[in-house]
Amino acid sequence: MYQWRKFEFFEEKSAGKASIPSEISGNVRCCSSGRGRIAVGCDDGMVGLLDRGFKLSYAFQAHAASVLFIQQLKQRNFLITVGEDEQTTPQLSPICLKVFDLDKMQPEGSSTTSPMCVQILRIFTNQFPEAKITSFLVLEEAPPILLITIGLDTGSIYCIKGDIARERITRFALLVEPVADKSLASITGLGFRVDGRALQLFAVTPASVSLFSLNDQPPKRHTLDQIGCDSNAVTMSDRLDLIVGRPEAVYFYEIDGRGPCWAFDGEKKFLGWFRGYLLCVIADQRSNRNMFNVYDLKNRLIAHSMVVGNVSHLLCEWGYIVLIMSDKKVLCIGEKDMESKLDMLFKKNLYTVAINLVQSQQADAAATAEVLRKYADHLYGKQDYDEAMSQYIHTIGHLEPSYVIQKFLDAQRIHNLTNYLEKLHERGFASKDHTTLLLNCYTKLKDVEKLNKFIKDEDGRGEHKFDVETAIRVCRAAGYHEHALYVARKAERHEWYLKLLLEDLGSYDEALLYISSLEPDQVGITVKEYGKILIEHRPAETVELLIRLCTDDWESTKKRMTSGMHLVMLPSPMDFVKIFVHNPKSLMEFLEKYISKVGDSAAQVEIHNTLLELYLSNDLSFPSISQEISNENRDPKVGRPKGMTNGSMAESRVKMNAENKDLKKEKDHLERQQKGLALLKNAWTSDMEQPSYDAFLAVILCQMNAFKDGLLFLYEKMELYKEVIACYMQNHDHEGLIACCKKLGDSTQGGDPSLWVDVLNYFSELGEDCSKEVKEVLTYIERDDILPPIVVLQTLSKNPCLTLSVVKDYIARKLEQESKLIEDDRKSIEKYQEDTASMRKEIQDLRTNARIFQLSKCTACTFTLDLPAVHFMCMHSFHLRCLGDNEKECPECAPEYRSILDTKRNLELNARDQNLFFQQLKNSKDGFSVIADYFGKGIVSKTSPGPPQNP
Repeated sequence: MYQWRKFEFFEEKSAGKASIPSEISGNVRCCSSGRGRIAVGCDDGMVGLLDRGFKLSYAFQAHAASVLFIQQLKQRNFLITVGEDEQTTPQLSPICLKVFDLDKMQPEGSSTTSPMCVQILRIFTNQFPEAKITSFLVLEEAPPILLITIGLDTGSIYCIKGDIARERITRFALLVEPVADKSLASITGLGFRVDGRALQLFAVTPASVSLFSLNDQPPKRHTLDQIGCDSNAVTMSDRLDLIVGRPEAVYFYEIDGRGPCWAFDGEKKFLGWFRGYLLCVIADQRSNRNMFNVYDLKNRLIAHSMVVGNVSHLLCEWGYIVLIMSDKKVLCIGEKDMESKLDMLFKKNLYTVAINLVQSQQADAAATAEVLRKYADHLYGKQDYDEAMSQYIHTIGHLEPSYVIQKFLDAQRIHNLTNYLEKLHERGFASKDHTTLLLNCYTKLKDVEKLNKFIKDEDGRGEHKFDVETAIRVCRAAGYHEHALYVARKAERHEWYLKLLLEDLGSYDEALLYISSLEPDQVGITVKEYGKILIEHRPAETVELLIRLCTDDWESTKKRMTSGMHLVMLPSPMDFVKIFVHNPKSLMEFLEKYISKVGDSAAQVEIHNTLLELYLSNDLSFPSISQEISNENRDPKVGRPKGMTNGSMAESRVKMNAENKDLKKEKDHLERQQKGLALLKNAWTSDMEQPSYDAFLAVILCQMNAFKDGLLFLYEKMELYKEVIACYMQNHDHEGLIACCKKLGDSTQGGDPSLWVDVLNYFSELGEDCSKEVKEVLTYIERDDILPPIVVLQTLSKNPCLTLSVVKDYIARKLEQESKLIEDDRKSIEKYQEDTASMRKEIQDLRTNARIFQLSKCTACTFTLDLPAVHFMCMHSFHLRCLGDNEKECPECAPEYRSILDTKRNLELNARDQNLFFQQLKNSKDGFSVIADYFGKGIVSKTSPGPPQNP
């Protein structure tokens, strides 16, 4: 004990001024604390309740004589006392137990203010003989159940269990092992130990320490020690260990026997336990003084020590230690706050003690970290860097890392700094900057072993304890590509892994293999980002990878489809077009392979458009073709063709390379144009209404690249016949022009005969002799009667190189046809004139002469005509009964008459439909005949009277 440090962590709060109030005149025999007050029992039977200021709240007469023991309950506001009352009969003991309800006071009008006594029990009965009570303890199991233990000087323990207030109780007795000397059998201390459902009772005598297991029936006793102690030197710790004080030491007892002991000299008059501290009132025989010590057993220090007078009671209440003296003086001792205690230790540089103190008193982590920081700063100031760093490491999570890092950067202690950064990562408090700094430390130290451990050592969940991207970036910058690759692959950072392979290591084959191992969605994202590099260095392999991705050849896709999972949408080839920006040849190969494998695709139109642009492009770039010189013409000694000097050989090689390159380019251009024409035709067959490409874009591409065959096909499919013949006209292909017009100008095949008019105009404006072609054109114009002869002559008159012989036969035939038509018209006129005269004569006859009806049979039923009969002017006669309801029209002639009226009515309606008239006029070969027909039918000859003119 003398080696323990002494500190003043406690201070006196009352400054010696507190005392038991004078209203309590008797001597204090017993005390109890709880529920914010102290209850004192006196030898005159009075019980007083004191508040925090040691003022008397009230007092009452609990017993007639002395109050021996008192205890306040914590779960209910009950007070239990044991004392002496008046002895009514010699057979009854004056000792009794009373239960007071402090919440219920005596009714008004009473002479005193006292709580209600809810129960009085006689402790001693016939079964439980009377003896001197030496100890008393109450356990609140579950309200209202109480367990009261009463220790006697005979070594017996009387137990009362149940609802004391209602006297629903059971009594039983426990007996400590008897001893020969009766003075050593007295029960000097009791203590309950409640661990879950296990209920145990410690019992102390001057000669033994016993433990009773109250769950057993009957309770079993177990002797823990053969030495005990006197009264008042027994208490319980917060860990439910029994503490026994003897002159030589203080002993701790657990359920299985004696535990640790502490050698404190002196007679232990009182023992107590307060917030983890051991309280001792020790009588020093040499100085004849009483010392009050507060021991911090965990940290092996004396937290407080002072000389006190004759202590009669030791209590703990209101966060204070209360010592009641024999002269009724009260000493209140309170613990100083943590900050004051730490300041006291820091002034003496007792940092280790301070650390142990905050840890033992379960201070918050921030306070502990602050103490550790101060200790570490102290060590750092003494240049004990290793020990300082060990303390700084304990502050991780509470102290800002930059505070520590800055110190060790300035001190150039890279090993200590590395250790701190490692711990920072292990505990998950490292940021990106910390990862960067730690990796830089490893690389500067060239400590590959630690770098490997840091990079490749994961926790149990397989997660890295650092920022992955930062680690990759630092390792890459330091040239540790293997470590960067490991982290990127482990963390599935595909973009970083591929960036390292492609940009730093040039491992294109490995990159392709890695991409192939990914899921299809990841493959698509990765190829879009790094496809340009792959296409540049491994075009064939990359194209094959994309074909597998865009079709159903991907292995993981097949597995998911066969396992019954949902189908995965395949990416479109057009999503990857941009990676071929510098390699159009590979793009063309990719799209061709895709089209060959996937017949019908959602992106078919876009694919065809792109392929057409590639096929028809004139300047599609290709890798340069190196010149190969045959081995048989090479001189094996000098490595060049025989008979050539260095200068002539170089000039020849350059010339041959240029020629071969031009030939190769021209040949490839022709091949691509043929592919383009095939694509145009295959993607727009005769049974398709619309092509599987953008027709207008295809036209633009053919025009831009002067692809005549493609233009002709597209114009013909789009029924732009005039544009077709315009192509032939631009190329002066007369033979092709006429052949095209024969095909497209045939009206019987749905062609446009007006094409011959454009062809005739073309030859008329040609300015050269084209008699043969004009004669052939006139043949088809004449056959389909496309133009009047006068228009033909006017058109051909523009070409000064054409003679009259070209049109002589044509004019002769047309004149002969016109003469024949005129003769036919003259005959028709004569016939119509005769018919008109006959009709007028008949009309006149009907108006002026009578008609004689001589029919003898009915026209309808062919029976003999009898009366009543009806005769019509058309010379048809009918029975009246055969006519039915309609007697005004001849049934035979009415249909024809109605059809004439309907035709007339329709003609009149058509005369008002101007759109129909102009449509017929436009579609007719001879517009004049349409107009003449309208006039002939009298449709347009009727004129409405004009507005009246003013006289």
